[in-house]
Amino acid sequence: MSQTSRRAALSQFLKSCRARLTPADAGLPEPQRRRTPGLRREDVAALSGVSVTWYTWLEQGREVRVSTAVLERVASTLRLSTDEREYLFELAHDRPPPLPAGDVDRVTPPMLRMLESLRIPAYILTMRWDVVAWNAMSTALLRDYGAMPPGRRNLLKILFARDREDYEAMAHRLVARLRVDYSQFPGDPGLDRLVAELSEEFPIFRELWSTSEVAARSEGISATRHPRHGLITFEHSSYMPEGRPTLRLIMFAPYDAASAETVEQVAREVLG
Repeated sequence: MSQTSRRAALSQFLKSCRARLTPADAGLPEPQRRRTPGLRREDVAALSGVSVTWYTWLEQGREVRVSTAVLERVASTLRLSTDEREYLFELAHDRPPPLPAGDVDRVTPPMLRMLESLRIPAYILTMRWDVVAWNAMSTALLRDYGAMPPGRRNLLKILFARDREDYEAMAHRLVARLRVDYSQFPGDPGLDRLVAELSEEFPIFRELWSTSEVAARSEGISATRHPRHGLITFEHSSYMPEGRPTLRLIMFAPYDAASAETVEQVAREVLG
């Protein structure tokens, strides 16, 4: 969307949101004479703590500087929904709004139902790499997170503690991916704490964290040796659930025919 189109869309959006509210909605007395429905610009400006001129220019789509705090107050005054708030920030700032306060890592019931319906291993990570949901196939073929204390379900800590042939290559991939996550949520106390703990516990992490290697994509091929089913090769990929920027869904599809046969056999046993 061009700058001109974005400003026009912002103007139309603000006007429509203002028009749907009544003074009573905003806790204001209803005037006896009203020529147009909805709140006046003066009302929105006063309730948002800005000047009438500034708000008028914003609503007209003029080029004005708007801070995050002021935009949040406008969103609150206009009683915007979560989706509308995000749309407002995209139009005014050309980027998503700050994460709302509350349980941003919450996995919704539809997400859990979708996870359980998959006939391949899958789990959901937070931006701090904590595993917060997993399906029965993941338990059967990869790892039983339910048997771990919640505080130990951090995938980075689990993988760095494992002894495997491609340990160094794995470490490079993980640190490169974590660096991207870290840049997207600067100043997050949980991420800062995780980096500090990994640096103290694993020398290779401390060494790699001082480099500048990055990897934005979470895709690749990995093999696991199951105690009952032997070697299984997976191709894993990562997806962000819509509206949940702090969560990441990781899915493991069988990579070859033998692995596909094994995974389907386990799916019939576990899921029916």
